[in-house]
Amino acid sequence: MQANEPTAIQIEANKVYLEMGLTDSEYGLIVSILGRKPNYTETGLFSVMWSEHCSYKNSKPVLKKFPTEGKQVLQGPGEGAGIVDIGDGLGVAFKVESHNHPSYVEPYQGAATGVGGIIRDVFSMGLARLLC
Repeated sequence: MQANEPTAIQIEANKVYLEMGLTDSEYGLIVSILGRKPNYTETGLFSVMWSEHCSYKNSKPVLKKFPTEGKQVLQGPGEGAGIVDIGDGLGVAFKVESHNHPSYVEPYQGAATGVGGIIRDVFSMGLARLLC
C-alpha cells in the first residue's frame, strides 16, 4: 500500500468510494461479498468493473424496454452487433458505440476509438463485406 492511499477504514468513513462512482448500496454489497471492507485497490477494481462503461448499470434497465424480437431480426442483443433481414437474402448489421466519453475528452482519438469498436463488432458478426 502506498503511503498516500486511504485505508479500508478511511474509504468507508470518508465515503471515498463515492468519488470512484460507487453508490452506498454498491459499497455495502462489496463488503458483503468480500466479508470485509475492501482496500483501495479492490475498491478501484469494483468501481471500474461496475461502471457504466463496463457494465451498463444505468442503461441496461432502459434498453430492456426496447423490442428485440421480430421476424426480420436475425440477431438480437447479446452479440457484437444486431442484424436485420432487409430481403433478397441480405442483412444489415447495426452497431451503436456506447463509449462516448473518449470523444468528449479528446475528439480525434476518441472518435477513432468509437469507430474502431463499431468496426470490430460488425466484423465479429462474420459478415462477408461491409458497405459504408
